[in-house]
Amino acid sequence: MALDSDNVRVAVSGAVYVAPTGSTAPTTSSSALDVAFVDLGYVSADGISESIDRSTTQIRAWQNGSLVREVTAEGTYSVSMTFIETNEAVLELYYGTANSSGQFDIDPTSTGGRKSFVLDVVDGSNVERIYIPAGEITALGERTLASGEAVGYDVTITAYADTDSTAVTKWFSSLES
Repeated sequence: MALDSDNVRVAVSGAVYVAPTGSTAPTTSSSALDVAFVDLGYVSADGISESIDRSTTQIRAWQNGSLVREVTAEGTYSVSMTFIETNEAVLELYYGTANSSGQFDIDPTSTGGRKSFVLDVVDGSNVERIYIPAGEITALGERTLASGEAVGYDVTITAYADTDSTAVTKWFSSLES
């Protein structure tokens, strides 16, 4: 395969959306999203961190102790980001509770439950779409309130597998025919 600098991507911009689980899934990198998906607004300049964690179990032979196989014991897909736009959807996501006339009754153990997420990563006409049909906020970062800084809502979304063991679907516009 020849080197091609046109294939170098930069996550220039994008958007993160949330909807109730069961909302109609996207079908391509450019398909219209179900109206249930809400744009969560600005993400900090640090962007989005994608993580695939795998743990494996090594199987060794009795005869000589050699490694003969390694199987994946478990795997987790997650994305982390810091929202810097304070809006109702972000506050509900961060605090894991619904807005009640501007009031959020916070239970530190509440995750807000499973939700569907779409992350669009844009580089010019190239779009990478990440679809998490069932994800949950599993970690929160500290929220700092300081002069001269945007208030940030640092979250980690963990994806759960569906009945086909698929936790995430991705589309790359440059690879779609």
